Amino acid sequence: MKQIKYIAVGAIACVCFLTGCSKTPSPGEIAGYDNGEQYLSIWVHSIEDTPEGQAYRTSVESFNQKFDGVYFADIEFIPRNDNGGGYSDKVNASVLSNSLPDVLTVDGPNIAAYAANGIIQPLAELTEEERGIYLDSILEQGTYNNTLYALGAMESSVGLYYNKAILREAGIEIPPADDPWTFSEFLDILERLKPIMAEKNGYPIDMTFPVGESSIYYFAPFIWSNGGDLISEDGLTADGYFNSAQNVEVMNYFKSIVDNQYMSEAPISNLFESGRAAFKFDGAWEVNTIYTSYPDIELGVAPYIVSDNWDGGKYTPTGSWAFAASSEARDIQGATELVKWMSGVESGLELYEQTKSLPSTYAAYDQISIFTEDENYKALYEQLRDYGHPRPKTPVYPQVSTLFQQTLENVALSGMDAEQELNKSTERINAKLERYVRE
Repeated sequence: MKQIKYIAVGAIACVCFLTGCSKTPSPGEIAGYDNGEQYLSIWVHSIEDTPEGQAYRTSVESFNQKFDGVYFADIEFIPRNDNGGGYSDKVNASVLSNSLPDVLTVDGPNIAAYAANGIIQPLAELTEEERGIYLDSILEQGTYNNTLYALGAMESSVGLYYNKAILREAGIEIPPADDPWTFSEFLDILERLKPIMAEKNGYPIDMTFPVGESSIYYFAPFIWSNGGDLISEDGLTADGYFNSAQNVEVMNYFKSIVDNQYMSEAPISNLFESGRAAFKFDGAWEVNTIYTSYPDIELGVAPYIVSDNWDGGKYTPTGSWAFAASSEARDIQGATELVKWMSGVESGLELYEQTKSLPSTYAAYDQISIFTEDENYKALYEQLRDYGHPRPKTPVYPQVSTLFQQTLENVALSGMDAEQELNKSTERINAKLERYVRE
């Protein structure tokens, strides 16, 4: 595969402004950085004066205490702007000027693109014991071409939330996690709920196909449980995957939910939270939202629904920010030590304490009582642990994500032909992939 670094848009003259044209400091120039220590620079995607930023600062300080006399990590905070730029703009500019830090944060779905473009390098080899502390989904997310490039600082997932009072009224019972509702069964349930929710001026399910990352995050599991995929295993072919017969079925399934008026075609704010929907797909943050702002809702988390052809494999949503060693890190062992620390148990506990982000390690879950005592948080963790599936790993992930959302919206909301729309999107993805394929 060709190694082609992403070229940032803008004049080269802007590079020094964006990157600061920084140089490695000498021992003594920074408090705590002493002679004999290996200097390690690290960039994170947040503002320092936020709970997440404070968690990263605390983790770096504890790393420096742990490795005093050996390594010194120097953290820089580079927040994203409202459009997701800022941080990524600086990374792109730094690729041009060869001024990347030793370690940087990477959003989970973008790890493959960063690896394929030579922005990050493989981590030093981890022992089986070191790998074993992480959830399988974290190792899967951080692996590209059978090589580990990154380790997640946190995890995330999506729940199929339900209103217990409404389901009691309808006489509907929740299935066990290892025997979820199938596509067909769920349609039957939505049909049973339709007259009940009409009386409440609502819909059986609060569901949208939002622009941005949410659509692929929430709804790619329908693809995976149906035996489909969005890209080949090596991330370089979309034809036969994105436009597969299995995916045509899934797109038409979503269209049936719209056509049968089980959901509103136009988003309705707080439909589920106001008691006017029986179900809702949303991120793990929804649990805390309901607990703190809508305490009258009796919340439950149902198993993610699966295809009638589900074979028991992994399929549920995962993925969040991770740490990786840049291609410019000269001491890969030191950079790997910092990556392990920033993604490890202690750092995960700190992040959870500050932000309530789901941890990336088994031991962190064991030490947080809510994941054993609260049924909803427990369900989200067990879903991650047992069925977590990373988003597609490909150097053109942004295009895959965008075209998944557009195809889903075109088919489900606009009534376009699923096979034709998937074929058109596949052509566009393969055009983007051409630069990465051997000629």
